Amino acid sequence: MKPTVSICNCRRSILMAGSAAAALLALCPLTGCQNRPLVAEKMTEGVVWQIDNDTIDAHGSWERIGARKLLVQWTAVDDVSFVEGGPWPQARRLPDWQAIAREPWAQEVILGLAGRSNEKAARADVHRLIAASQQLARLPTPLNVAGYYFPVEIDSSWKDAAQLAPLLTRLPRPLWVSLYDSANVGARTLADWLGAWLPEDIGIFFQDGVGVHARNASVARQHANVLVQRFGKARVRMIAEAFRPKDGGGFRSATAEELRVQLEAYRDFSVYLFDGPHYVSEALINELTLNA
Repeated sequence: MKPTVSICNCRRSILMAGSAAAALLALCPLTGCQNRPLVAEKMTEGVVWQIDNDTIDAHGSWERIGARKLLVQWTAVDDVSFVEGGPWPQARRLPDWQAIAREPWAQEVILGLAGRSNEKAARADVHRLIAASQQLARLPTPLNVAGYYFPVEIDSSWKDAAQLAPLLTRLPRPLWVSLYDSANVGARTLADWLGAWLPEDIGIFFQDGVGVHARNASVARQHANVLVQRFGKARVRMIAEAFRPKDGGGFRSATAEELRVQLEAYRDFSVYLFDGPHYVSEALINELTLNA
């Protein structure tokens, strides 16, 4: 889910076109919105938190746009642990997990395990990451842990992805992985490929690709619909990328207008914003909730 690593590999061949207003109207036949206003308290179900040394203290009022659930991308990354007793040396500062557990947007937590910020390195090191994740999953936490997430991201360009199937059986349930479509192979092909090897008791977070202009929100929703048809609604959740490429390199927060198009498209779907601390500021929340 890190914009500067795996997500930016997605092809930017399909750009969002037209005004935001026109896009909203075009999405209505797909979502059945029928000009219903997007209620602030139902814009999103959760937020993602990609922990790094600069976001140890996660603060935000994401509950104002509906967030009650938190996906922690990882609790150990690049040989550094952000929890006591982790598999690797501790970071110089640890999050205040007790405080996080009290946040209204963290009533339920999917706890990310061990990962690497570089996708190629992560895929080459899955055996070690699985072993580290087993250790992390056994640690006590004040959080209301509703599941676990293995943060080695999946797409069809990973030719050896099926090797994950037996390894994932070593991790506790409920267990989630994330999926994206870097090669734009299409929803049906992607779903069939994943379904051929992913264990049936593992959930899927689908990264929409809108933040890197790999596709627009309408097409991303169509992908999600196909995944639901293939795997069932309980197994599929959407990651709405709340960032956009920035002139000169890097990424910026999506504007309220840009993000609202995504949230309209994903109405009535389980949506998590990537990510809260980096891209969904108080100012952006104020704009999203204005007149909502």
